[in-house]
Formats: sequence, C-alpha cells, structure tokens
Amino acid sequence: MTVEKKSTGVWHISPERPARPQPKRRNGPRLPLPERREQLLDAARVVVGRDGLPGITMQAVAKQAGVAKPVLYAVYPTAPELIDALLEREHARGMEQLRDTIPADLNDADPDAEYFGAVMAFLAAVRDEPIRWRLILMPAEGAPADYRGLLSEARGRLVARCIQLLELGIEMRGGPSGADVELVGHVMLGFIEVLGRLVLSDPEKFPPERLETTVRAMVRTLPKDRAAVTGDSVVEAWRQGQ
Repeated sequence: MTVEKKSTGVWHISPERPARPQPKRRNGPRLPLPERREQLLDAARVVVGRDGLPGITMQAVAKQAGVAKPVLYAVYPTAPELIDALLEREHARGMEQLRDTIPADLNDADPDAEYFGAVMAFLAAVRDEPIRWRLILMPAEGAPADYRGLLSEARGRLVARCIQLLELGIEMRGGPSGADVELVGHVMLGFIEVLGRLVLSDPEKFPPERLETTVRAMVRTLPKDRAAVTGDSVVEAWRQGQ
C-alpha cells in the first residue's frame, strides 16, 4: 500500500496497484523449421484461397498463422519467396495426385474403363483441393514467370504420357486405326482440363457426378474398328454409334 500526506494531520492510505502484465507477442509455439515452413505455407494457402494470389501479403499470412511477422520473415524474408515456395509445394502435390490417377500400365485392363476411372479420380481431386487446382489450372495473372514455365513443362510431360497410353490402348481395344495419336492426346487432355475448370468455377452446378456421362461420351468418340468387333460386340458398337 501507499501512504500520502494530504494536509496537516490528514493522511491518505491506498492499496498498491498490481503492475499490469505486458501482453505477450503472438509468436506461437516453437516449432522445428520444417514444421514451421508447413505451418506458414498452410496459412498462405488459406489467404490465397480467400484473397487470391495477387492479394497475398506478409501481414495477412502472419495473422492467419497466428505468429508475429518477424517469425514469418525469419523463414521467408520476402513475399515473392513465400509465394514461390507455396506454388512449388502445391504443384508438386498436384502432380503426385495425378500420378495416382493415371494407370501405370494397361496390362489385362479395359482401356476405356481405365480412362474413365482416371478422369473421374482427377475431377474428385479437383473438387477436394480447389485452392491447389485453381493455382494449377487457373493461375492468376500475377503468377511468377518461372511458375508458368513449370506448369508448361509438367503439361508437356503429361501429354507425352497420355500419348503413350493412347497408343497402347488403341491397339488393345482394336481401333480406331489410322488415328493421329498425338493430336488425340492433346485433345483429350484439353477436354479433361476444361472439365476441371468447370468443377472449380461452380462446384455445385458442375459436380464430378454430373460430368460422368460426358466423360463416357468422350470415349465413344474413339470408335473400334468393325473388323475387330465380332458377335454381340457388333450390336453394342452399333448402339454406341447411334
């Protein structure tokens, strides 16, 4: 307590006020560097999903992660470095999802069924990870040039893989003979990308389930050779051609 003399014979006694605790800075728990990177990139992805790639700021990411800005700057000194790291991570994870959907081979498989299954698995991945696939299929104008180059290279490798599978699939299914496999590969990949963008643009209007019949119809645009179709298959081929 404190004692203060107000006047002759008059004293004022007041209890001592406890010192106010200083607010602690929000640095979050101490994490190993790999975990801290993941935490910050997860926060950056949330910000990108909410504000778009051009709207990402260090302040917004730090706030989303629940850390002080010095913690963010210690890991990613600049916003471009943070954005590059986010884009590279999401692209790598997206390519891993694609590898999981594309069959490794077509041994003892129905090529048409494999194509349908791969496309539907891809569309489900797009629906489940819209932020990731928006960065891949619909990169913003502010995306770095290096990232656009990365997308272009990855797409080229994907087209090459599609062409390999098409060559084998056409041989296995018996047609169409004389098809320009390279051109068909580009067309079919472009078709899949369009469907993915529809899912991203309006997932309620264009859920993967709605697109199933369209995917099956795409397969029917590649007819089997009549000479390779016998018995009941002739009837089925005729019905598909109607």
